[in-house]
Amino acid sequence: MSAFLAAEMPAEFQLEALKAQAIAARTYIVQRLKSGNRSGVPEGKGQVTDTVAHQAYISKDKLEKEWISSGKEAELDKLRRAVKETKGIVMTYKGEPITASFFSTSNGYTENSEDYWKNEIPYLRSVESPWDKQISPKYKTVVDMPRDEFIRRLGLSDAAIPVSLSNGSSANSLMKVISYTQGNRIQEVRVGGKKFTGREIREKLDLRSSQFSWRLKGGNVEIVTYGNGHGVGMSQYGAEGMAREGYKAKEILSHYYTGISFAETSKLLSPKK
Repeated sequence: MSAFLAAEMPAEFQLEALKAQAIAARTYIVQRLKSGNRSGVPEGKGQVTDTVAHQAYISKDKLEKEWISSGKEAELDKLRRAVKETKGIVMTYKGEPITASFFSTSNGYTENSEDYWKNEIPYLRSVESPWDKQISPKYKTVVDMPRDEFIRRLGLSDAAIPVSLSNGSSANSLMKVISYTQGNRIQEVRVGGKKFTGREIREKLDLRSSQFSWRLKGGNVEIVTYGNGHGVGMSQYGAEGMAREGYKAKEILSHYYTGISFAETSKLLSPKK
């Protein structure tokens, strides 16, 4: 577990944030084991691999040798403590392990699951996450993209996006937001006369978030994004902000995953009689 935790969250984070991440990572694995999900596993041998196919991962050998040789024993000990103090604990909803999705940084809110994916999941609801703006270096990102690349990636015609704005034109006349999600990200938008979802724009342009604005600037398109990640589930920087304010791991998780409970893996994975 320490290997997954080291790759998923900075070891410099507060212990309670690391404990929340440890429970989320363990829940992800237990959910796969209990559901029999073998996707992403070569030839279906096993259910979870120790690779980034399922979660970010640092090998145990690299973790112990490189971290110790670089003087990071204290950080390694904190990771081990986070795992030890949450041993066997997972999140459940109506008795079943949850889909414990998480991401780096919110825009101030998390997303309802159906606003990014297709399925409505009762415990993945939009909640406030005001801590990210104050502490995350990934909260706001500015990208300058050549106009031609912007047009190509979105599959627009060259005439759809002018070289510069003139005659009273504005960025809003070129990109018109049709609707927003409950998490204040763009749900649908029309760009150059073509309709896209916010997720499509994010993925096609490789943006950090689906909350964005843009303007033409000297032959480039300047895009400003807020947040980092899909926005569903626990915000890692939000968890860190809550931990700094004194919240415990279970309180953090109960904020980001609506209506969940906690259970022991031994009871969830024990053979049925």
